[in-house]
Order: sequence, then C-alpha cells, then structure tokens
Amino acid sequence: MTSLEVAPEIVRYYSEATDEASRLVTTADGRLEMVRTQELLRRHLPAPPARVLDVGGGPGVHARWLTEDGYHVHLIDPVPRHLEQAKDTCATTELGDARQLTAEDASYDVVLMLGPLYHLIERSDRDRALAEAYRVLKPGGLVAAAGINRYASLFEHTAYAHLHKEPMQRSIGSILSTQTHDGRKAFTAAYFHSGDQLRTEVAAAGFDGAEVFGIEGPAWSLLAATERHTGQSLIDSPMFESALTAARLAEPYPELLAASSHLLAVGHRPFTLADR
Repeated sequence: MTSLEVAPEIVRYYSEATDEASRLVTTADGRLEMVRTQELLRRHLPAPPARVLDVGGGPGVHARWLTEDGYHVHLIDPVPRHLEQAKDTCATTELGDARQLTAEDASYDVVLMLGPLYHLIERSDRDRALAEAYRVLKPGGLVAAAGINRYASLFEHTAYAHLHKEPMQRSIGSILSTQTHDGRKAFTAAYFHSGDQLRTEVAAAGFDGAEVFGIEGPAWSLLAATERHTGQSLIDSPMFESALTAARLAEPYPELLAASSHLLAVGHRPFTLADR
C-alpha cells in the first residue's frame, strides 16, 4: 500500500503554533468541549475493558480519562510532539495516519476519530479514513467521529470582537462559502461540516444508526466572549453550568446543531449473517 503524507502545515501547526494538550483545560469553552465529549462518549461506549483505537488522539487528552475508566487504548497520531506528550497516559502510541491504519481487521471495539475528519479537506480522504475505521472495528463496534461545525468561525470571531473588520469578514466569508480553511493564518488547513454532511459521510461508510450531536451546544461563544473580555476564568462559574445545561437541553433539536462549535457523529459497524 502506498504511504500517505499528512499535510505539512498540519504537523507544523500542532508542533509549533499551538499546544493541544492545554486547549481543553485552560478556557471555559475548551472545558465545555471536554466535559460534553466525555459525557457523550460515556453514553455510547461499551463497558470497559473494551479496546479503543484513538485515531488522531493528539497528546492523549481523551486517552487519559479512557484508560482511567478501564479501557485499553491505543493512540495513533501523525504529530511526533503529540506522541511524546501522550507517553504518560497509560495508552500505547503509534505514529500513523487515519487513512492507513496498521490495525488488523475487526480488532477493536471502538474507534475514536476526534480530529482527523476536519483535517482531511477532500471527501475522498475522509471516506478513506472512515473505511479504515469500519475495517478495524469488530461487528457491532462503535465509531465516534468529530467535525468542526460549518458556522463555528462566525460565532468564534464575533466573540473575539473583530468580525466587523473587513479582512476578517473576507476570511470568515470564505470559510462559510467553501467550508474550508486554507491554513495560511491563525489555524491549520481544515474542513467544516454541517450536521447533515457529517451524518451522511458516516452513514455512507456503512455504519448503522448514524446520529450527530452538538458537543458544546448553543452558548459556548458566550463563554468565550465573556472570558476574553473580562479576563476572568469561567470554568467554575454559574455561566459555565448554564452553558453546559444549554448543550444538554439542545440535543433533541437538530436545528440547534448549527450553533455548536464541534459536532460528534456516532454509529456502529453492523452485524452480518456470518457474524451471528
């Protein structure tokens, strides 16, 4: 099989421009993403000690709590810095690519893809990554795949109070119209999904029962704006608890998916007659 190459700007961004290990613990909206991802995954995960393949698992933020919960986690990531940071998570690690997994067929109970799909700009690459997840899952196994919401940048840069500036309007307007970011400034190359698109891609890969959840819900940008403009942490505040409650209350209403920053799709590899 031909070796694949991760876009160099992605590796450079996570190696030099940002510290992914701190993103979900230092701000209120990051903490909201973490708490909601945990509760959504715990709702769908099989009981430990199941085998979890954490594809694009970064520095091991999720691998850490999963191993603490009793899961056997193998983390794959294309960024060497992330593997170094993940060494103390009790997960095994491997340098690799979501589109070309080394795992054997039907060898895992769960495949997490909490980053790869929004760094694969082309639909063919996302399809290939989902096909690999399907291949390595046992029949009945769970896939959980995250996407960045198509409108996240609109909310984010309003919260930062610079969307009214013309260069920013052009940049965000381009993301809204093309659903992609070119990686030239501030963030790396990325694809932005709608809820329907993410659900369709997971279902098209063959997964049963595909459904999509808004991770942070509709109030995350209020946290980001308030924290940024007051300089005060809101992680342990009533506003944080209200934003978390809003995310939970929004779940039954698919029209509110568009207000979340990240989306989480879940589905299962179906059983066949040969599996029964």
